[in-house]
Parts: sequence; C-alpha cells; structure tokens
Amino acid sequence: MTLAVLLEASDLGLFIGRFHPLLVHLPIGFLLIALFLEIGQRTGRLSVTESTKTFILLCAAIGATLSCIVGLLLASGGGYEEETLSRHQWQGIGVAVFAWVAWLANTRFLNSALSWLPALYVPAFGLSVLLMFTAGHIGGTLTHGDGYLTQHAPDAIRLVAGLPPKEESSAEIKPLADVGQAVVYTEIVQPILNTRCVQCHGSSKQKGDLRLDGYAHLEKGGENGPVLSPGKGGESALVKVCLLPVEDDLHMPPKGKPQLTSAQIGLISWWIDQGAPKDKKVADLEKNDEIAGSLLALGGGDAGGEGKAMSPGVDLSKITAAEPDKNAVSELRKLNLIVSPVSKDQNIVEVSAVNAPGFSDAHMALLQKLSDQVVWLKIGGTAVTDKALRDIAGLKNLNKLYLEHTGITDDGIAQLGNLPGLEYLNLIGTKVTDAGISKIAGLKGLKSIYLWQSAVTDSGIAELRRLRPDLHVVGGLSEEEIRDFLSAGKKDSLAKSE
Repeated sequence: MTLAVLLEASDLGLFIGRFHPLLVHLPIGFLLIALFLEIGQRTGRLSVTESTKTFILLCAAIGATLSCIVGLLLASGGGYEEETLSRHQWQGIGVAVFAWVAWLANTRFLNSALSWLPALYVPAFGLSVLLMFTAGHIGGTLTHGDGYLTQHAPDAIRLVAGLPPKEESSAEIKPLADVGQAVVYTEIVQPILNTRCVQCHGSSKQKGDLRLDGYAHLEKGGENGPVLSPGKGGESALVKVCLLPVEDDLHMPPKGKPQLTSAQIGLISWWIDQGAPKDKKVADLEKNDEIAGSLLALGGGDAGGEGKAMSPGVDLSKITAAEPDKNAVSELRKLNLIVSPVSKDQNIVEVSAVNAPGFSDAHMALLQKLSDQVVWLKIGGTAVTDKALRDIAGLKNLNKLYLEHTGITDDGIAQLGNLPGLEYLNLIGTKVTDAGISKIAGLKGLKSIYLWQSAVTDSGIAELRRLRPDLHVVGGLSEEEIRDFLSAGKKDSLAKSE
C-alpha cells in the first residue's frame, strides 16, 4: 500500500495519522539534546565526540521525517484551517530537510570527500532548531486554537515579545450584570460555545467542516448539513450530539473534553426553540421556570427583564431571613461561585457553581453560614458527594436544588427528606437509583424532578409517576427515540469524535 493510497483519508491512514502528536516529540527531543551538546562543547563545558553528535542528528532526521509522513496522514482527514496547516506542514518538512543536511555535514566520510560540506553544518542545524520551535507553535494553534502558547503570558513577557495586552479570557462564562437585557446569542449562547466547542470548531480547526465561532457559521452548518433547526431545539443536531451518552463516538464534546452542563444545553435548546434569533434579548423571549432559574445563575437575580425575580412556584414572599453573612458571601465568591439575590427585601439568595467545577464537600461549611438565606442552590457538575447532602439538608428554606452530573447516590438523596420547601430537584447524570427516588417520593412540596441519564430505570419512573401523579418527572428521551437517533446519527453525524 503506497503513501498516496493512505493519504486518501482511509481509516488506516487516519489511524496512523493520530500517532503524529506522539512521534513529533522524537525530533524535538533529539534536536534539543544536539543543541545542548553543541552549546556545551562550544563553551568548553562538555567533551562530545563527533560520532555521538552524528548519531543524535541521524535520530533527529529520521524522527522528523516520520513525523512529517504521519502528519500528512492526519491532515488528510481535514478539519484544519488551510493556510495555518500549510505553514505547519512546510515548516515541519523544513525541520526534516535541514536535520538531514546537518547530519550529512557532520558525517566524517562525506566531509573528507566534499570539503565545502562542513560549512553547511551550523546554518542547517540552526534552521532546523528554529523551524522546530515555529512549527511547534503553529501545531499548537492547529490543535488548541489561535494564541494557545501566549494566551496566559504575563504582561512583562508580552511587553518584551511585542505582544498586544492580554485580552479577557473566554475560558469561563462571566456573570451578566443585567440578564434581562442580555442579547441571548452574543452574551449567553456564543460564550457557552466558546468555552466548550470552538477549540475543535473554530477559525484554526474545523472538525466535520463545522465552525461554531460565529452566527453565520452556525447558520451554515457543516459537512453533514445544518446544525440548527430554528424553533425545534430538541431536533437540532447541535443539541442532539450533546445529549448522547458520553461513551458514544458521536457525543460532543468528545469524551475527555470539558462537557456542557445540563443547564447550558437547556439554554442553547431554549434559544433554538425561540427561533435562534441573533439580536433578541432575554426579556424579549418566553421563559419557563426551568430556564428562568438557569438564566438567573448567569447574573444578578433578574431573569425576566422586569426587575423582579421569577419565582419557581413557591411563595418566596413569606420567607424572611437576616442579612447574609458578608464574609461567607465573600469566601464563596473567592471560590468563583455566584451569589445572587433572589429578593433583596427578604435577604434570600441563589448560590451557583456554574463557574466553579472544583467546588467540593470541603467547602460546604461556607453554605451553612447562609442556611436561612439560600433558596436556590446550583452545584451541578461539581465534585460534591453524599457527604455534602448532610449539609444541604440544613438549608431549611431550600426551594430548588441542582445536583446534575455529581457523585450523589441513594444514600445522599435520602437525607433530603426534611426539606419541605423543596420544589425542584435535578438528578441528571447521577448514580441515584429507583431505591433512592422512592425515599423522596414523600416530599409533598416537590413539583419537578429530572432523572435523565441517572441510574433510575423506566419502571422506577413509572412507579414514581403512579405514586405521585402530581409530580412532573422528566426522564429524558425514551429508549426508542435514542435508538432511532443513534441509527440515523451513524449515517448523518454532526462530526466525528477526535
């Protein structure tokens, strides 16, 4: 089988191509060793035989050549910005070519035959090392996005290197000062895509020929067609691939990458349900209680745009509490949690860990200082376990609790039985089973429970609905719907996993 055949984006070629990140370290290592030996020898600190240098240069040249071949196989799969890819390819080829020239110029039997050859050693070796650094930088751009190497450079280094001032990082979603007046696409949807999707679907890299770094690109879609179905969030490929099991090849983001939270998926789906508008604000669109709560976590407590906190159904006006402990609020915010007023007059608040995935059981003591004030608690996607539920059970006015994608089990859920004001409970992606939900079926105040991707079975959901016909139970897509989508998705996938 020739290289030309392998380059036709075959499975074998792509399989071999994905070893490029591994092989590319071989020439880097050997060239750096050769550089250090050369410096040591020329400064008189090391004694190095010419045969040693020749052998290291030979290894570098062979490694660079193999890296180029495997890199070409990887590039055949597409998904990279062409100009940047071309620069990376030619610089990588340059590393190999000049490494071979440096090896030849340092080879004793050729030096004796060609007296002019040794003069090529220093320039060839120097160019090979220089191109190694530049090709590596561009390779990082292709893999991780533009500015990956310099993104976190301190101001002093940026000044010396002639780089522009550091821009505000898009690696986290910033709280919104006024959620109601926020433009849904530019201030909510696109920031979510920037943090979770643009690394593989941006200007430098487009898996499946799909870009998600701008509205026009979203409208265009990828090689498998549109990713948005305006008015139908649940039928949009952009949402469907996020709802697939993480182990599925079509799930996005791929396994091992930071995942979207259920709240983020819900916000994107809600935006598409509203027609995927480009310029409309939160206050212009219809919202249910679930979306209102997700929106509230993004800002200062006003999800409706009318200066009022939207109640999920409970009469919050009857709750009275002392002013929140300022030190406790300050400590929570230092952990990157958002503490937002639900009603300033009653001193009740929402605490959200949307930007604090490292929040854990060890931090729960801070919440105990706000046991009277916390009515909405969002700690989905964090490191909390059953131990945290013992502290949460002490939040006597708790009304909404988000525990999606945490390590919560049946043992923890059983501790929520003494929260009469709890109306909303999100257990998506947890290990809670039928036995666990049976322990909280007696919570008469509970109105909505979300169980999709948990360990709760269909029969367990059916039994819960029989016991509590008044309870809104969301189990996610049915098995038949999932099978249908998976079957169709194998043929018309949004993009392949890395």
